Amino acid sequence: MLREEGVTANHLACLHLGAQKIPRERRRSRARTERVAAFIDAIREAAVAGLKEHDRLLLARERMERVLRGRRSSSKLPVLMDLVLSRPMVSTSMVQAALKVSRQGALDLIGAFSLRELTGRGSFRAWGIV
Repeated sequence: MLREEGVTANHLACLHLGAQKIPRERRRSRARTERVAAFIDAIREAAVAGLKEHDRLLLARERMERVLRGRRSSSKLPVLMDLVLSRPMVSTSMVQAALKVSRQGALDLIGAFSLRELTGRGSFRAWGIV
């Protein structure tokens, strides 16, 4: 519907998340009113999921800000906090490039925030907020 009107040319991930929670029978119903009601419910579910994600990121930010208290003003942890919150996962090389630190320095900074390791590997690891 949004593509037909020219509002967007691409897939909207947030609406897809909401539509996943609506039964296929309602989304593909022959009755137009049922399809419209399913679409509205999908928008509501997407909004609820977005609010939950927002709350999760706010809690993560507060937790990281507690770690920042008492640190030196030249600390690179605030920059790392912004990097981690802006991406679903970060790798050591991303932290190295953004903060201009060594590999070990990046690992130490990541360890200071107690980020969750997402890949389960020894090398080419990535971390994120869970």
